[in-house]
Amino acid sequence: MSDVVIQAEGLSKLYRLGAAGPGGMLREAVYDAAGRAWARLRRRPVASVPVREVWALKDVSFSIKSGEVVGFIGRNGAGKSTLLKILSRITCPTRGQAWIRGRVGSLLEVGTGFHPELTGRENIFLNGTLLGMSRRDIAGRFDAIVDFADIGPFLDTPVKRYSSGMYVRLAFAVAAHLEPEILIVDEVLAVGDAAFQKKCLGKMKDVANQGRTVLFVSHNLGAVSSLTQRCAYLHAGRLLTLGPTGEVVNRYYGDAADADGQTLHPLEYYRRDHEDDPTLRVTGLAVNGLPARVPEVAMLSDFHVEITLEVYRPVHDASLTLILKNEYDQKVAILFSWDQGYRFSAAPGTHQVRLHVRGLPLAPGAYYADIGICQSTASVPFDVLTDVPLIKLINQHQVPLWQERPWGAVHWNEVSWSRAA
Repeated sequence: MSDVVIQAEGLSKLYRLGAAGPGGMLREAVYDAAGRAWARLRRRPVASVPVREVWALKDVSFSIKSGEVVGFIGRNGAGKSTLLKILSRITCPTRGQAWIRGRVGSLLEVGTGFHPELTGRENIFLNGTLLGMSRRDIAGRFDAIVDFADIGPFLDTPVKRYSSGMYVRLAFAVAAHLEPEILIVDEVLAVGDAAFQKKCLGKMKDVANQGRTVLFVSHNLGAVSSLTQRCAYLHAGRLLTLGPTGEVVNRYYGDAADADGQTLHPLEYYRRDHEDDPTLRVTGLAVNGLPARVPEVAMLSDFHVEITLEVYRPVHDASLTLILKNEYDQKVAILFSWDQGYRFSAAPGTHQVRLHVRGLPLAPGAYYADIGICQSTASVPFDVLTDVPLIKLINQHQVPLWQERPWGAVHWNEVSWSRAA
C-alpha cells in the first residue's frame, strides 16, 4: 500500500435541496433568515420550503497509485465533480473517508483558488504558497506559467476583469507548472478554445510522464482514451466500475442501450435540449426497419435509417445531419442532407425521412449517432439527439481476421498499390 496516494472508502455526499444551513451557502442562509424575520414582523405566515434529499455520491470506494492517470466518466449528474471536490478538500463527505498523500493541484471550475481582487501575478504566488512552495521555487517557474497561459499584457490586472477563457488558461498553467504530486482536472477545460485544449492535453501527458498522478474528468471520451490507462465510470452517484480505459468506455457506451445491449432507451434519453415549445422533434428511429433496436450489420453492407419527425410549425428547406461516431467518441462519418441536395419541408404533422447508406468502409465495432435537424448550417438546431446507439458492424469474412485490429475506424480497399518506376 506504500505506493497508494489516494484511498477512498465509502464516500457519500448528501445534498438537501431547498434547505439552508449545513451544506448550503452562507449567503442563502442569511437571506433565508432575513426573510423569515421580516415575515414575523409583518405577522405573515412563514413560507415553508419543501426539502428534497439527493445523494450526489453513494458508498464510493477505490484506490489510486502514484503515477497513475485515471479518467472519470459518466453522464451529467453522475457525481464526478462532487467526488473531485471531496478529494480536493473543497467540500466534506457526509459519510466515508478519503486519504490523500501528496500536494494536490486542482482545476475544478472557473475561478477556483483565485482571489478576484488580486492580479494574475499575485495569484500565481498565492497559489504556489498554498501548495507549500517557497517564493524562489515559484519564481523559477513564473515565466513558464505566464508563457503557457498567454496572458502577458494582463498579468498585472485584477483577475476579476479576466474573461472565462483567460481565467482557465491561467488556472491550468498554475496547476500544472507548480508541480503538485496529484493534478485534478475537471471538464472546465471545455471553456478554452480548441488550440488551448490541445495544449492542455499535451501538458497533462507531460505531467503523467514525470510520474505524477492525474485525475481527469471529461465528456470527451477520445481525450480520456488517449490520456488515461484506467477509468472510473460513475452513474447516479455510484461507482459502477474502475478498470482499463478501453473496457470501461465500451461499457459506458453499451449502457446507452438497455440491459440486453440491443434495445434503445426512449429517445428523450438522448435529447440534448428539452424545449417547451419546439418547432419539431425527432420522435422515432429505425435502422433496417427495426424501431428502437440496434441491428448487427455486416461490414461494407448497405443499411437504411428511418427518422420520424413530429412537426408542430411549418418548416421549409431544413437540413438533416447524421454524425457517426465510434466507441471512442471519434467522428468517423458525417452525412449531411444538403450535400446530396435534399432539403426537408413539411406542414405540421408526422413525417418520415429515409437515409440509405451504401457500404461505408468502417471497421467492425459499435457505432453511435448524433442526429440533428436545423434550418441552415449557421442556425440553432430544431432538435438534436446525441450518442444514440445506431449499428453494430460485424466481420462476416469480409476481411481476413488478421486485419480486424483496433488500428483505425476505416477499412478502405478503394486504393491501388504499384511499384514506382
